[in-house]
Amino acid sequence: MTEKNKFSVTAEPVYIESQSSPEENRYVFAYTITITNSGVVPGKLLSRHWLITDANGKVQEVSGKGVIGEQPHLQPGEVFRYTSGAMVETPVAVMRGKYTILSDEGESFTALIPRFTLSIPRTLH
Repeated sequence: MTEKNKFSVTAEPVYIESQSSPEENRYVFAYTITITNSGVVPGKLLSRHWLITDANGKVQEVSGKGVIGEQPHLQPGEVFRYTSGAMVETPVAVMRGKYTILSDEGESFTALIPRFTLSIPRTLH
């Protein structure tokens, strides 16, 4: 059975070597997020909350309204995709977070962003 209010999220990270500077402990990653309204009620993404943890245990917390300056409104089955980026001080880090969604029925709920790894090529085996 499909949940009434449900948004699913996937992430695809990519290392951006041209903007990174390992000798200065600066590693830049892009990530493409795909958000799908897998419920049966339309909803609007109101805000985001990210936790980015590098290999040294340093945590960056990022919160804000919408994503990339937008607050997408998704009908059931509709998909919204965007690309953003993160800069960390280690060649490996992890990201996770959540979106706050407001359904057209006035219910607020959370869509979890599953943990994913930022890693320069050939770092993880």
